[in-house]
This record gives sequence, structure tokens and C-alpha cells, in this order.
Amino acid sequence: MALAAADQAAVRALWRKLNNNVGVYTTEALERTFLAFPSTKTYFAHLDLRPGSAQVKAHGQKVADALSLAVAHLDDLPRALAPLSDLHAHQLRVNPANFELLGHCLLVTLARHYPGDFSPALQASLDRFLRHVTSALASSYR
Repeated sequence: MALAAADQAAVRALWRKLNNNVGVYTTEALERTFLAFPSTKTYFAHLDLRPGSAQVKAHGQKVADALSLAVAHLDDLPRALAPLSDLHAHQLRVNPANFELLGHCLLVTLARHYPGDFSPALQASLDRFLRHVTSALASSYR
């Protein structure tokens, strides 16, 4: 199922507004995820997960790149995210519930940084987008 046109427009507009700061916000959301939900760290036991660490920043940028890819392919998220789904399911063996936790933390992070823009309608559109992303990433687990 594709995202509704209004949701696509809202997500694209937000992504344009975030511009080159997507990596900053996804890194902050990743740090928030690790702090709020410590069990998510088990998949990164070999990394330095302290806030501000180079490894967290690097993975935050990977999350930003994946979400930007998703925004660029809103009409076919499953196909666009299939390689990432396979990677997380078969090689990294990440619990797919962690995608939802990260999405929630991204919503919180963006609401913090854009309180005037973060209307209930934008929140709903972004939430639907992140649920579609989560579903696409979890598709290889089935």
C-alpha cells in the first residue's frame, strides 16, 4: 500500500526543510533510542554508543541516508528498501521492533526541533511514513 498523496507531500516538504541536517536529527534520535530503550544496544555491543561518539554519528548518517532514500521512493518503499531489509534481517539480525522505537524517537526529536511546524497533521503523516518504512524494513523477516 502506498502512502496517500497528502502524506507524501507533507513528508517531502519536511525533508526539504530538514535539508542537510537530516543526519544531525537521525543521530540525535538514535542516541535517544539507545538511552530510552537500552535493550536496543545489544545489536551494537561492539561499538562505542556514548552520545556524540563517532560510531553513533556514522550510524546516524546511515539512518539519514536510508530515510532520504525512502523519501525519494515513496511510491515503492519495499523495493527501494529491500537491500536494507535483507541486511538487517539476515546479516545484522536486528530485532525489527527496534525500527519502531527509532521511528518514535525520530518523531520526538523532530517535534523538539520544529515545534511550530509539527502540527498534528504533520505528525500523522510522518508517523504513517515511518510505519511504511518500518514495514518495508521488516519484510525480509517474514
